[in-house]
Amino acid sequence: MKLESIQAAKNAYRIEMECIEGLRERFDEAAFSKAVALLANAQRIGASGCGHSGIICQHFAHLMCCIERPAKFISPAEAVHGGMGYLQAGDVILMASRGGKTGELLPIIDICKRKGVHIIAVTENEASPLAQSADVVLKQYVNRETDKYNAQGTTSSTALCMIFHALQTALIEETDYQNEQFALIHPGGAVGERLNKK
Repeated sequence: MKLESIQAAKNAYRIEMECIEGLRERFDEAAFSKAVALLANAQRIGASGCGHSGIICQHFAHLMCCIERPAKFISPAEAVHGGMGYLQAGDVILMASRGGKTGELLPIIDICKRKGVHIIAVTENEASPLAQSADVVLKQYVNRETDKYNAQGTTSSTALCMIFHALQTALIEETDYQNEQFALIHPGGAVGERLNKK
């Protein structure tokens, strides 16, 4: 392997560590608390995004299901072809877009407004259409992507994951979710074996 390749790999760890530290320093308690309250009180939760953001939103939906907050990923393409029927008045959709201008997400905003679905936006751009239409904005911070071109969705994906992990961690406390509940829905694998050990 080239020396440059090894150095680039090591730099990736440093770049992403600095990103997470930057997120922690910029933590907005008021916005985060409002997002947690919306998620804790929603009957159903949707998550939507494109590209890397969409993949991490699928992870978010699974995180919510793991603490028994009914959730599903709603593909932006499917959302405008009936998929938004999953969400009803009082429910929540979390939409992730670093720039807040992702064209595929914008039509979903009007559906949410007309149905009374709350919007949590995760974006860097607080002046964006997504942020301006949201009930609450969780600010994404990205120092730079890890590749030399600053183009691949690496650090930005990590930042999004960190925000979602923090939300789940807080919701476990807020809803008093018990490990015994998780044991019931997670009998599989090594985790299930440990949780259900008599």
